[in-house]
Amino acid sequence: MKKLLTTTVMAASLSALTLTGCTSTTSTGAVGVDRQQLLLVSSEQVLQLSAESYNKSIKAARAKGVLDTNAAQLNRLKGIANRLVSQVNVYRPDAAKWNWEVHTIKSNDLNAFVMPGGKVMFYTGIIDRLNLSDDEIAAIMGHEMAHALREHSRERLSRDYATQTGIGVAASVFGLSQGQAQLAGLAGDLGLSRPHSRTQEAEADQIGLELMARAGYNPQAAVTLWQKMQRASQGEPPQFLSTHPASSNRIAQLQSLMPKVVPLYQKARR
Repeated sequence: MKKLLTTTVMAASLSALTLTGCTSTTSTGAVGVDRQQLLLVSSEQVLQLSAESYNKSIKAARAKGVLDTNAAQLNRLKGIANRLVSQVNVYRPDAAKWNWEVHTIKSNDLNAFVMPGGKVMFYTGIIDRLNLSDDEIAAIMGHEMAHALREHSRERLSRDYATQTGIGVAASVFGLSQGQAQLAGLAGDLGLSRPHSRTQEAEADQIGLELMARAGYNPQAAVTLWQKMQRASQGEPPQFLSTHPASSNRIAQLQSLMPKVVPLYQKARR
């Protein structure tokens, strides 16, 4: 019986990998992002979890009096976001219909993120301390939007769920119904807050660069941004860089993509 159960679980796992794992959340775009992703958790589950987390952050910041304290800065970010969002259909048309939100938290931290479903948050420190231009803000925002478009949190949560449950892949065949509580715990601890992988970071760099270029922001600003982040990371790395600090390799990769994205920028500026 035990052998039969093991065989059944393995077969279900292979089936789940075949049906669920071999997919990509976005089109390839001009930069050519084309990787199959393991997605065991549904978009709806991740959107619900991320919305709860985002709303909790909003509520806590409002209670502390640090939410959206600079109207001019908030409007500046919303204007940049609107231009970037107008280009997301290149990668996935449904994202243009997401309920995009933009907020700021008054904090000296160098941090920014875009949660699944288009929930944008900028800490004022990353703008003020680095004296960012609109182009450099677009580089950060485009990078973070790319994580949301590619559903990197969903992908990471799916891998964590499969690893933590042992039979997580097989459980996906049955709708994950027995793992909801554990899934929520993983989402809070691993899926939504943990740093992205090197592969995901590279994809976000690529997609973000294309988004900003198509929106009429100079893609070269992505290079100056990461140079500023490098200088700011001397000593204790800022949270935004976490385990993946800006490096000469990262900047070199951005530079190598310029022939693909500069023509898009030039076209947008005409």
